[in-house]
Parts: sequence; structure tokens; C-alpha cells
Amino acid sequence: MQRFSNKVVFITGAASGIGRATAIRLASEGASLSLCDIDDKGLATTQKACEEQGAKTTIYQCDISNYDECAKAIEACVTQYGQLDVLCNIAGIAQLQHFTDITLAEWNKMLGVNLSSVFYLCQLAMPHLIKTKGNILNMASSAGLVGQAYMSSYCATKAAVVNLSKSLAIEYSRHSVRVNALCPGNVKTPLASKLNIPADVDKHLMRLMFPLLEGAQASEIAAAVAYLGSDEARFITGAALPIDGAQTAG
Repeated sequence: MQRFSNKVVFITGAASGIGRATAIRLASEGASLSLCDIDDKGLATTQKACEEQGAKTTIYQCDISNYDECAKAIEACVTQYGQLDVLCNIAGIAQLQHFTDITLAEWNKMLGVNLSSVFYLCQLAMPHLIKTKGNILNMASSAGLVGQAYMSSYCATKAAVVNLSKSLAIEYSRHSVRVNALCPGNVKTPLASKLNIPADVDKHLMRLMFPLLEGAQASEIAAAVAYLGSDEARFITGAALPIDGAQTAG
């Protein structure tokens, strides 16, 4: 399939995990790519993998919690390719922590990376997406649909991403710009593997966070991004798609 032939896609969090898997998947479907992450070495590895698929690929080392850096990255993308068709806000951070132990610095960092960056990039990209009748894919989480113990700050940001996506879907429907959120549960990524479980947790409450099925692979989430970002999903906007092995079905 070449569903992204002649389309330009901007992806955050492209240095690893779901972001890298998405970049490689869309490269295989003909996309030209602008890849963004704070990890320059990981970005270079992703760029090489995408170019092996024959995709035009540019990379930007960028702190997405900084508005000015986001603005420069979007401007560079449009200058390079002359258009922007799909924005994939995939970068994110997570933390397992007792609520009363969360520091102000940790709270502000969670907001900056998981929520403010999505606001910044959606706003910066929107004028370009209106021109191309493009679309936005925001990576939320099952934690944006239901509460999870010891993840209050993460849940707060991801729930906000879900409703931000829904609001934009309604507001920009008259411009034929689609906006959807994806809500993965347990996914086997470097982000998940590095989570530290705090002391004295209630193990019963922790078990509620995990789905009935084995955790997903990043490539499976990338496949959903590829579908929703393509013209095949023309009539899907304002969705918050659970990909969580029935974690939130009950």
C-alpha cells in the first residue's frame, strides 16, 4: 500500500517506541517525513531505517515542551516540503508515583511534554493542515479514558489530550481537517520498560492497569496510526480509539 504517497507527515517522539514504529510504517507507505525528538542519536537511527524504505526524511532535535522550538520545527518542515498533511503527536513521558509525592517540577514537566506540546503543535500545524485538508493523530492512552492508581499526573494529561482532540475535531470539521486520538494500553516500548514502581504500592490496584491480553507491540499501534491518518479513514474524526486488550471495556 502507498496510502501516503505525495503526503508529508510530521512525527514527534520518533527516536524510539511507537514514534519510530510509526515513522517506519509510514515510510513504507510512501510518506515524506519530518521527524522530531530530543534524542538526536535515536532520531538518526530512525532516519536511516526510513530512508532504507525509500522515504525522504528530515530530522529535528527539538524539546517539544518549548513553543519556540516547536514553531521552528513546523516552519522547517513546511519550508522543506512545501506542505504538511499529517501531524502525529506521539512523544510523551510517564511516571508511576504516589500522588502526594509528585513534585511541582515533575507535574510541570508532565504537562509540558504530554499536553502543552500537543496544544502547541496542533495550533502551529493547523493553518497548513487546512490548506491540505489534512489530519492530526494525537497519542493519548487508556489512562486518558479511565483512572489508574499511581499515575494521576499522566492520567490528567492524557484525558486532556482526548478532549482537546475531540474539541478540535468539531471546530475544524468545516475545514475538512480530521483530528483523532489513539488510546493504547500496555505497549512494549522503552518508555514502559523504564517505569519505576514506587514503594508500598497496592498490588491489586496495579493489576487493574493491565489488559486481558499480552501487551501490544509498537508496530501494532503504528498500524492504527497509518489507517486513521490515511484517506481510508475519511469519515473518522473525533474518535478516541482504545488499543488496550479490553482494559477499558468493563
